[in-house]
Amino acid sequence: MNTLINHIIEQLTEIQSGKIWIGSSYKSKLNSIDDHLVFISPIKDLHSIAEIISHLTLWRNEAILKIKTGKGSKTDDCEENWLTNEKLKVKGWTKIKSEYDNSLSELIDLLKEKNDEFLNETYYDTDFKGIYKYRFLLNGMLHHDIYHLGQLGIIIKYLN
Repeated sequence: MNTLINHIIEQLTEIQSGKIWIGSSYKSKLNSIDDHLVFISPIKDLHSIAEIISHLTLWRNEAILKIKTGKGSKTDDCEENWLTNEKLKVKGWTKIKSEYDNSLSELIDLLKEKNDEFLNETYYDTDFKGIYKYRFLLNGMLHHDIYHLGQLGIIIKYLN
């Protein structure tokens, strides 16, 4: 049975492009801003849109790696966790956004191959330095996406 896995996939999809109870999805937020503003940090100590999207992609790719291999490779302290706007500008917004979208598609495709029992299987979490159930990872990914969606709302408000 895949009831729980399907629910996680549905939540990932809704947060990205659906109509969610909390208001705006990533798609609606990102579509509301001009691309030339994505590298701007509107106030000191607030990330740019590009920084947040890059950060989310890193951790989504880390989740994919954990699902595929049972172990991650990154920690909160790694340089890629928060790339600077200068480095991100070199990469370009189109590529940053494409990598973000592709990581979501890859994660969902991977989850479609799993059943609900998978959620109780374990992996080694490099960042938390311990063995955890995949349920912890996937719920964490949802929480992480929602947390940063709120940050995007604040950043966009300042940019406008």
